[in-house]
Amino acid sequence: MGRGRQKAKATRQAREMKYYSPETDYTALERELSSAKKNSSSAAPASTYDDEDDYSAYADKYTDDYADRRR
Repeated sequence: MGRGRQKAKATRQAREMKYYSPETDYTALERELSSAKKNSSSAAPASTYDDEDDYSAYADKYTDDYADRRR
């Protein structure tokens, strides 16, 4: 294949991918969203993570230093 044919094929494929819209199964989407709502009420709050460090001690320790520098 020459470069012109190759580029034309790539352009055609890109256009097909861009404008491709499969049929949406709205009933499956509704089931998925409704089950997510049911599970979210029993899940832990989003702001609490096991691997998140507690920086409140550092904030208390260094707040005075920061306030002194701003004056």
